[in-house]
Amino acid sequence: MGNSILVYQNFDEHAPVDFPAGSETKGALEVLDWAYKTYADELVYACSFGIEGIVMIDLISKITDRAKIVFLDTGLHFEETYQLIERVSERYPNLQIEMKKPELTLEEQAEQYGAELWKREPDKCCELRKIIPLNEVLSMPLAWISGLRREQSPSRRNTQFFNKDNKFRSVKICPLIHWTWKDVWRYAHKNDLQYNILHDKGYPSIGCETCTAAAVNEDDLRSGRWSATGKTECGLHTS
Repeated sequence: MGNSILVYQNFDEHAPVDFPAGSETKGALEVLDWAYKTYADELVYACSFGIEGIVMIDLISKITDRAKIVFLDTGLHFEETYQLIERVSERYPNLQIEMKKPELTLEEQAEQYGAELWKREPDKCCELRKIIPLNEVLSMPLAWISGLRREQSPSRRNTQFFNKDNKFRSVKICPLIHWTWKDVWRYAHKNDLQYNILHDKGYPSIGCETCTAAAVNEDDLRSGRWSATGKTECGLHTS
């Protein structure tokens, strides 16, 4: 466990002090610097390659050029997302990007659970293609990074820089909690970052193609995810 004291078992006793939200990056760079000094190779970034993810990768590149990044490749993502990952790999050639696939192929999943499981049981589909794969990734690292922002949804408003993650028995680090949607785009444009062109077509939040539509409510950036189903999260960030 290296020199880390912030492990899941004693998180409540050893959680670090808060970082300054008033810094140039609202604490993000300070949090990332602390995290990589503390965890080093025991830290992984689970990236969805939305605009927050692109910003996070650029911030991480200012701290280390050897970051481990995992993309949960459900096999159902937009072609634009896969194209973006290729472009990001070219811009940051030292990044270790793992395309983590589920144990079941889409064909095998259909054989076991029926065709188009995402329509009938979206939670089960997310469990098979996202939650279980990430749990496999996090079986060794002590901590993982997420691009959650408090502004994104009511369920994320209490997110802290450092969070005890009971689902994955790990520590979840969220450097962007104080960033607004405008902050994210201001940084992206200032640093000439490439991003998913679907963002320009009304998709502020981008997941699997089967479960993502353009936002139906401009005040709710996630209103295009699992629309008309009552589902708002894939399960990665819920207890």
